[in-house]
Amino acid sequence: MDAILITGNNIESIKALKQFLYTRFLIKDLGDLKFFLGIEIARSKKGIYISQRKYDLEIIKDSGYLGAKPVEFPMEECKLSDKGELLKNPCAYQRLDGRLIYLTITKPDITYSVHILSRFMHEPRQPHMATALRVVHYLKSAPGQGLLLHSNNPLHLKAFCDSDWAGCPITRRSTTRYCVFLGNSLISWRTKRQKTVSLSSVEAEYIAMTGTCCVLTWLRYLLTDLHMLVSDPITLFCDNQDALHIAKNHVFHERTRHIEMDCHFIRDKILQGEVVTRYVISSQQLVDVFTKALGKEKFKQLICKLGVIDIHSPT
Repeated sequence: MDAILITGNNIESIKALKQFLYTRFLIKDLGDLKFFLGIEIARSKKGIYISQRKYDLEIIKDSGYLGAKPVEFPMEECKLSDKGELLKNPCAYQRLDGRLIYLTITKPDITYSVHILSRFMHEPRQPHMATALRVVHYLKSAPGQGLLLHSNNPLHLKAFCDSDWAGCPITRRSTTRYCVFLGNSLISWRTKRQKTVSLSSVEAEYIAMTGTCCVLTWLRYLLTDLHMLVSDPITLFCDNQDALHIAKNHVFHERTRHIEMDCHFIRDKILQGEVVTRYVISSQQLVDVFTKALGKEKFKQLICKLGVIDIHSPT
């Protein structure tokens, strides 16, 4: 084992554990966490800031774009398809995309772009490579950009979920996206193409809500294991009023029979008091940044609300 982290809210217990490890293994205490597996950590009174600045700069350097002109958003408002000339050497594309996937640990702002690029790993084409290199141009604009985890967070979970119905032009599958906040800090997010083709936008929405509820249930158990009791119901925001109405309606009919299992799952969580659903207008739907390419102004507005900042930029 090359590295290990020890964390907790009891200093004496941490010291006792380290003393026990000293008697069993040859280890070196490096003090407070500052760098781990490519992730950089900075602390202040406001909270903990995590980024991958060094790893980011390595990607830019290896791509030969240290002197390139930066761009302000990672992806143009267009949909990539399986058209275009095949790359003669796909390994370069696959290696770059793999490194970008690891970079999404602290950069939710490139999650959607990397998700789209990952669809073409087996047969990358020229337009795909051009889009991947545009992401590198975007990284050049703020290599130190990362997430701030606030120190004064209330112990309340809230989540935003949505779907892009039939958004994939090749398979016509929908895209699920969600993000979860603990207080004001973003702690979990994902963009994923759904496994089946949805017959309606409501069905796609329910699949997204079900997946989000599963994540919320797991996070509640995880926080309980960490002795952080989340007693209040989790707030789940959705911008589809039809889906919210069906979740509270006790009557099933022909139009909902193909999504009945998802309906029952969401409804059980609501009846058990674990989840409370709320409507959010589309203009304030935070997960839009995870499901579609946005223009500069909208993109910047949403990533600021997600808590993405750059402590290295001049104030």
